[in-house]
Parts: sequence; structure tokens; C-alpha cells
Amino acid sequence: MTTLRIDIVSDVVCPWCYLGKARLELAIADIQDEISVETFWQPYQLNPDYPPEGVDHQKALAEKLGGAENVARIHDNLVALGRAVGIEYRFDAIKIGPNTLNAHRLIHWAGLDGTEVQDRVVTALFRANFEEGRNIGDPAVLTEIAKACGMDAKVTATLLASDADRQTILDEIETARGMGVNGVPFFIIDGKYAISGAQTPDVLANALRQIAAEKEKEQRGLN
Repeated sequence: MTTLRIDIVSDVVCPWCYLGKARLELAIADIQDEISVETFWQPYQLNPDYPPEGVDHQKALAEKLGGAENVARIHDNLVALGRAVGIEYRFDAIKIGPNTLNAHRLIHWAGLDGTEVQDRVVTALFRANFEEGRNIGDPAVLTEIAKACGMDAKVTATLLASDADRQTILDEIETARGMGVNGVPFFIIDGKYAISGAQTPDVLANALRQIAAEKEKEQRGLN
């Protein structure tokens, strides 16, 4: 069975990234008997200039998207799309727009414990922000999420209080931008193919099948 590596460039305050994650999981489930897939989460920041304490989310979003009416229209669409894949967006519950640098540090450390732990942490961060209205820029919230996902809470709290891997995350974001990533979610398959946006499960599944077929063809040519 062919194995594909998918690097998912994402920000945990991006609703389209949460949708893209759910849709990718459906696509992977559809092809699981044909293709083996490994996923790795890579950082991106939609709002790198937000202060550590965050901002008034509703106000900042209205300013960014051209007013409350536009925000409501976009959210109504996302709520419908989310429900189709098991996501219950609760946009009104989000009070703080966080700086996500610390959340990405947590995702990075989770990845050191394996892809399953990393995926659990990413899922928990999306859910905390979009379904529970928790401030995922708060180190205490991040430590609680780490503990719930099987990570060491004391170690996590100590790391969050330090500058550990801060520059690593910033460098990885800069690398993504240098590759032309200017919007998320952005999926990089085997380091050579790219899929941009929260594509539907069938589109993703078909793309992965085509890439796997091309990889098998190349491997046969090498033998």
C-alpha cells in the first residue's frame, strides 16, 4: 500500500482550517483501504500582530471583514458547512481573538510525542476555540488541553512560561510564506504536491488517489 505524507499548514483560529480538517478525515476514511496517510501539522498565523492577551474578537472580526452583517453572513454559511461534517461552530461564544503562537508551540511539542497525540491536541484546540469559546491564547487553557490529551501538564506549563521553540515556530511560518502559502488550510503532499483551501471530501480523496497513482508509477520506474 502506498503511503502519503500530508503536511497541513493551518491556524487554529481559522474556521476554514477546522472544516478542512474534518473534510480531510472523511477523505482519508474513504481511501483507507487503498492508501496509507500520515498527517503532520505545520504552523501559520492569521493574526501575528495580536498581543499575547488577545483582542476583542467580535470587534476585530467586524473591522477585518467589513462589518457585523458580513460577519454574520459568513458565519451562517460556515455553520451550515460545519454541521455537514460534525462541527458545531459557536461563533458568538468566542470573546477573545488570541495570538496563536503559544498554541502552535503546544502543537509542535505534541508532535514530538507522535502524530496521534499531535492530532488530538489540534482537534482539542479547534474545539476549544470554535465550539467552547475558550481562550486558546491563555497558557492555563493550553496546559489543560495538553493534560487532557495525555501530555505532561507540569512540563507544558514550564515550557509555555519560557521562550522554548518560539523562534522555531516563527521560522516555520516564514518558510511556509516563502513557499507561497498566503492562505490556509494548505495541504502539502509528499513535499511536492499542493492543495489549497477546505476542499470537499470527494475532491480531496480523488486528488490523493491521483497522487498515489503517480507515486506508484514513479516507484515502478525506479525498479
